[in-house]
Amino acid sequence: MSRRGGLHIFDIGGSIVAPDKPDIAYLRSFLDFFNSWLKSDPSLSAIFVVGGGGAARKWQEALKELAPHSSSEALDWIGVMATRLNAELVRSLLGMLCPDPIVTDPSGNFSFSGRVLVAAGWKPGFSTDYDTVILAERFGLDRIIMLSNISQIHDKDPRIDTSAKAISELTWDQYKKLAGSEWQPGINIPFDPIASERASLAGIQIICAAGADFENLAAILAGKKFIGTVIGP
Repeated sequence: MSRRGGLHIFDIGGSIVAPDKPDIAYLRSFLDFFNSWLKSDPSLSAIFVVGGGGAARKWQEALKELAPHSSSEALDWIGVMATRLNAELVRSLLGMLCPDPIVTDPSGNFSFSGRVLVAAGWKPGFSTDYDTVILAERFGLDRIIMLSNISQIHDKDPRIDTSAKAISELTWDQYKKLAGSEWQPGINIPFDPIASERASLAGIQIICAAGADFENLAAILAGKKFIGTVIGP
């Protein structure tokens, strides 16, 4: 599948699409922004890879409470299915902008016939971050825009440590020291360790930014100054 000119790929956290249930206000603003952006230039197109959010977290917690010895694979499959639920919602909202089914295997055969392609989780052991990296490689893209409920990565967890400082730029080696190296179902870090390793080897840059700040997102897409954290080679 060849690269498209004007194509951008977005890793969209389930935490902003459906933190506990679908966030109607956010989804309305999301659709308004991207409809306007796509109309501004007919050469633009997008890939949205959507995370699991509250459904993944709560359903995994239920399994762990009711069946404490459940395997990581079982927990992962719940997370995968949650991503597919959220992705199908986004795909349906996009209408004719996304006429193709959601992509559930980024390494397989699929069609990209519209302006937007929507992807979800693939299989146990991998997050949607990893799926995003595979798709970026497949389409020859060297930048992923990651949208979540945080505006920047911090040197510590700001929910726990008030002295945490925001970081505007990190090398992949620096980020991997912060994030660790092991994948766990439901892990709560900006970009997962397995995906980080593949992205670093591929020379892909990640821009981490707040998904609800559309003025800031417009600045990123226009190549202007923005608030976020850049992770790269």
